[in-house]
Amino acid sequence: MARRIVALLPMKAHSERVKGKNFRVFNGKPLFRWVLDSLLSIELIDQVVINTDARAILAENGLTDSDRILIRDRLPEICGDFVSMNRILADDLTHVPADIYLMTHTTNPLLTGETIRAALARFEAARGEVDSLFTVNKFQTRFYRADGSPVNHDPNNLVRTQDLEPWFEENSNLYIFTRDSFVKANTRIGAKPMVFETPRIESFDIDTPADWTICEIVSKHLTSSKG
Repeated sequence: MARRIVALLPMKAHSERVKGKNFRVFNGKPLFRWVLDSLLSIELIDQVVINTDARAILAENGLTDSDRILIRDRLPEICGDFVSMNRILADDLTHVPADIYLMTHTTNPLLTGETIRAALARFEAARGEVDSLFTVNKFQTRFYRADGSPVNHDPNNLVRTQDLEPWFEENSNLYIFTRDSFVKANTRIGAKPMVFETPRIESFDIDTPADWTICEIVSKHLTSSKG
């Protein structure tokens, strides 16, 4: 029996560090359209759920409910900059049934459909051994604490950086989980997660004006390279 896969794409009107970023034009189209278009290109995804306090702004940008897009008005009690994302996801899971949930952000415009498909396939292959998946950036470099003390290496016994133990940074690009794993852990990363390394060029997460500038430069370069 085919699994029902739902993508969760939360989207709020307000943005503190980059004003109105979800709806600002990014390399030719509103920022939110980039990852939304990637999600809609994946035939395995049955529905994209947008939990938002910005339905009117979305409509101004041509986005309304459709056969594959469900816009859910965010409850007043879970609006605001300091509300845990887990509360928003819990509300979606309560009202939208699925076998597998996939969650991403509008701030990941370079994340491609191919990478999302690969992550879904990896999760499906490991079901029974893991209960969730989250994306990471891999680092093999020398880290230090604020006081200058080394974290993951011995300065008196230098080895090549490529021989250091790899460390992994959660990059907020993509999370995959089930209802059971979320309910048990009360979070999108379950008790038995697996990490999935995304291509570095796709792994931008726009939080600051500098992030926006760099990411848009990369996006324009990629667009130009594709002709």
